[in-house]
Amino acid sequence: MNNHSTSEESEAYIALGANLGDREGTLAEALNRLNGHEAIQIVRCSGVYETEPVGYLDQPQFLNMAAALVTTLEPESLLNVMLEIETGLGRTRDIRNGPRTVDLDLLWMEGRSMDTPHLTLPHPRMHERAFVLFPLNDIVPQDEGSGLRRIVTSALEDIDGKDGIRLWTTSVWEDGFGHSES
Repeated sequence: MNNHSTSEESEAYIALGANLGDREGTLAEALNRLNGHEAIQIVRCSGVYETEPVGYLDQPQFLNMAAALVTTLEPESLLNVMLEIETGLGRTRDIRNGPRTVDLDLLWMEGRSMDTPHLTLPHPRMHERAFVLFPLNDIVPQDEGSGLRRIVTSALEDIDGKDGIRLWTTSVWEDGFGHSES
C-alpha cells in the first residue's frame, strides 16, 4: 500500500452514472478499474436504472447504479482514484450537470464525516436524488447500523422523481453482484 492508505479497511458507497456512448459498457469498465486498484475491492453492486436527467435537461437519459466497496484509502485518496477513472474514461466537465461518459460520486464512507473544498461526506444531496437512492436501496444491508439504511429508507418515502426511474438490468459487472437481501 502507498502512504495515502490507512491500515484499516472502511466500507464506502459510490454512485455511478453515464449518459454518453456505451453507457452500460462504461459503467462496467469503471467498476473493473475500481476493483483493479490494489486498495479497493468491490463487494456489492446494485441493479442499473435508466433515469431522466436532473438539472440540465437537454441531454440523453442516464444509466445509474451504486456500488459498495471496501478500501484502505482515505476518503480524499479514494476520490482522486475515482476522478482519475472518470478522466480515463473520457469524462469532460463542460456543462454543470451536463452529459458525461461517466460520473463517480463518493456518497458515504463508514465512520467518516467531513466537509472540505473537495469532498463532503456524507454526500450532501444524496437524499434528494431518486437516481442515487434506488440503487443504494439495492445494496445497503437491511441491518446496516451506521445510519445509511435510515437515510435511504427515510428519503425514499417522500422523494420526487420515482416515476422517471426504470430498472435497466440487474447487473453490468461480471465479477459479482449482490443485492442486500442475498
